[in-house]
Amino acid sequence: MPGAGTDKTREWADLPGPVVVLVEPQLGQNIGAAARAMANFGLSRLRLVKPREPWPNEQARILAAGADRILEGVAIYDTLEAAIGDCTLVFATTARAHDQAKPVIDAPEAARLMLPRVQAGDNVALLFGRERYGLEGREVALADRIITFPVNPAFASLNLGQAVLLVAYEWFKLAGSGLPFAMPQRSAPAGKEQVLAFFTTLERELDNVEFFRPPEKRATMLTNLRNIVLRMEPTQQDMQTLHGVITAIADGRKGPARGGILENDEAAMLRALLAQHGSQGAAPGGVSPVRGLARLLRRNPTDAERALWDALIKDRRFAGHAFKRQVPVGQHIPDIVSFPLRLAVELVAGDESAEARKTRGERCAWLTARDYRVVEVAVADVEADAAKVLDRLADALPSADVASKP
Repeated sequence: MPGAGTDKTREWADLPGPVVVLVEPQLGQNIGAAARAMANFGLSRLRLVKPREPWPNEQARILAAGADRILEGVAIYDTLEAAIGDCTLVFATTARAHDQAKPVIDAPEAARLMLPRVQAGDNVALLFGRERYGLEGREVALADRIITFPVNPAFASLNLGQAVLLVAYEWFKLAGSGLPFAMPQRSAPAGKEQVLAFFTTLERELDNVEFFRPPEKRATMLTNLRNIVLRMEPTQQDMQTLHGVITAIADGRKGPARGGILENDEAAMLRALLAQHGSQGAAPGGVSPVRGLARLLRRNPTDAERALWDALIKDRRFAGHAFKRQVPVGQHIPDIVSFPLRLAVELVAGDESAEARKTRGERCAWLTARDYRVVEVAVADVEADAAKVLDRLADALPSADVASKP
């Protein structure tokens, strides 16, 4: 997979472009950086006039970061005159005023002047001077135009590679094919019907929580909310997501990951049904099975179950004992169980029916026969003080496993 935007599986941009001429470059690293900038923006012809370091140069290759084909095509010249001998239009880049009667332009204007000449087959040259002091006056005199950049006058010197990049960027922006990618359109724009349905839901739920206060500002607040959404130019997927968010917040989440759908009283009724008829049984009269309701209960705990479980998983004394909530054991469903410790916890409701009490007794006997210790906890005790309940559970742990209280 290509990294950092370099993809060798794609075709190299092979557009005709100006020639880059570096006059007496001092460091191989800067030549490599210039070659890299050229490769970024589709320039391929690089000429060097009397480079100070021997050529080829390993440091140039390292800094080119993959632009080897440009370095391999480098032409070396002894004089600037020879390097631009076949060029019909020459630009000199400089940060200093040379007091010469030549048009001074910026990089975008230079690109506009170069394009028709390059397209006509002319050789156009871009001159860049030495790292230390740039181009000399006599070298600028060989150019037809001067290119300079709007930079901080107190710190106008650019790195050689940076200077090449600025001009090459403006060239490729004009001569290239535009941006390489755009935002993917994965969903069509939302229709007004969908948007208005979302606003209906939003308005209803905000009314439920008395958001529009004072009442006389309700119309203005609704208008502002509509404008906020419409300025987004939402897609169909955007509206579906926002609609789901509002609905989820309004309905609430009641499971262990707040993914449930039952209220506390409903979850308590389900618990009572399972206690009376068992996870593998049937409803009264055998009309409808209750198989699978245990899984629904696991996603929809009662307030007492949630309080005890939340307290238990935060208590260091129970860490590492693999406690789980509502995992079936045979045909029985203890509320909390540790298989390694063979310890089961049963929550007992205060209004437990006789049938539920009988079923719980049978379940405890079944677990005890299989070497499980069963700890029965009253729902009222959890609601009164969950910490005291945890102390009691800690006493049921093997003595070597009891840590200090958090």
